[in-house]
Amino acid sequence: MRIVVDRSRCEGHGLCEGAAPELLHLDDDGELVLDNEEITGPDAARAHAAVRVCPVAALRTE
Repeated sequence: MRIVVDRSRCEGHGLCEGAAPELLHLDDDGELVLDNEEITGPDAARAHAAVRVCPVAALRTE
């Protein structure tokens, strides 16, 4: 599984980072950076949580 970002929708709120800081973070410019290409095991629940908390629906898992 992986997280996919719709960069045209992302507004840099950072709620996803709070839900899954080991999987993604905002850089100094406020751009979302994915830290793991493939997500497995217990990180899958964190990835789903990050997707759920995004207020602009800029994230999805596949």
